[in-house]
Amino acid sequence: MKDSVEDIIELSNDLRWKMGGDFHDHITESIYADASEIVEATVTTDSRKGRNAVDVTIDRIVTSRKWGFPIMFLVLGVVLWLTIIGANYPSGLLAELLLDSIHPALKSGAASLHFPWWLSGFLIDGVYLALAWVIAVMLPPMAIFFPLFTLLEDFGYLPRVAFNLDNLFKKAGAHGKQALTMSMGFGCNAAGVVATRIIDSPRERLIAIITNNFSLCNGRWPTQILIATIFVGAVVPKALSGTAAVLSVIGIAVLGMAFMFTSSWLLSKTVLKGQVSTFNLELPPYRPPRFWKTLYTSLIDRTLIVLWRAIVFAAPAGAVIWLISNIMIGDHSIAYWMINSLDGFGWLIGLNGVILVAYIVAIPANEIVIPTVLMLTVLVTGMSGGEGAGVMFELDSANATGEILKAGGWTLLTAVNLMLFSLLHNPCSTTIYTIYRETKSAKWTAVATLMPLIMGFVVTFLVAQVWRLF
Repeated sequence: MKDSVEDIIELSNDLRWKMGGDFHDHITESIYADASEIVEATVTTDSRKGRNAVDVTIDRIVTSRKWGFPIMFLVLGVVLWLTIIGANYPSGLLAELLLDSIHPALKSGAASLHFPWWLSGFLIDGVYLALAWVIAVMLPPMAIFFPLFTLLEDFGYLPRVAFNLDNLFKKAGAHGKQALTMSMGFGCNAAGVVATRIIDSPRERLIAIITNNFSLCNGRWPTQILIATIFVGAVVPKALSGTAAVLSVIGIAVLGMAFMFTSSWLLSKTVLKGQVSTFNLELPPYRPPRFWKTLYTSLIDRTLIVLWRAIVFAAPAGAVIWLISNIMIGDHSIAYWMINSLDGFGWLIGLNGVILVAYIVAIPANEIVIPTVLMLTVLVTGMSGGEGAGVMFELDSANATGEILKAGGWTLLTAVNLMLFSLLHNPCSTTIYTIYRETKSAKWTAVATLMPLIMGFVVTFLVAQVWRLF
């Protein structure tokens, strides 16, 4: 019995090499060829009239080798440009309302009620300010970006993006369906990890899970847009600032795809070797977007849910930030010791101690990175080292965020490396937990968590050293 099993395995291996690596592709092609012959023999259609002809004409352009990728980048650029231009004014208004008006009023009210300094600081300078920064910084860009992205999804364009990227994923040793899970990851990495269930091959599914973090998720888009607007847009003439910011964010998104392809290729050639599976993608028809329904759905299902998630995590994060900024060890606060202990490493990679501490505090959710950075910068800048240490800042314009960051010692290098580190760092706690649930493996969860973080340290270190040389 044992000999017969070994003979069967040996025969199957011989036949596999004789059939070649394109065997599954040939079977698929023959099935579709037979189906096409049956359709042609039994179905009568006028291919030059009607809705199908329009779909075919559009697809010849948006999925062509010549125009597919330029159109894809152009569409993304328009969405980001509208987001950046449209978010500036409402962000300024919200900052003035929540931080210039309501915050002082709350402080005055607490003083009139004779709140002790620590209770006023904990609730108002800690919890409230974190919530205020989340709303002012994140709500406007999300309220613009998500509806636009959802309109593209409803129109039927996103499957065409997957079609355009299929060949690149195949060359990287990954499954073509990873293009769909990547697109899902642009909304939420945890959802992108769950979406890898559509990939039948365990090996290719694992590759998709490990590399999904290179898709910019909901929580990271606002960070990219805000930093690009403040710093990258400032190095060019004002008339070109919006364009420069858009191009830099597109560059980060494309860089994420490049890291995804490279990581997939490396994994498929080393620890996750195997044959690439066939991917059959049936493109859905184009549909006129249902504008008002899409607007309502995207605002409720994406914008408000993501904002609520950020608020849920921001409140305790604000409390933690205020506590570590006011609990003293010796002559200085816990925040002071943490930031100063990480400042040297932060400088080495073109960042600073505030940013590294913020990423530690913000592990539960990427959405609170920038609010945490702002809170730490404000609190540390305003600390006097004694009782009542709190907030000292001036907010008199829509550029308040940029003023605070620049006052904290930020430069263009800091901004560029934060954009890179925002792309290349560990997943949030929700995504890490989801990876473990999907893989049932602590080893692969650790790989998916640490691999992008190590890449982030290496890339930011190299950028910082080259930047300082020139």
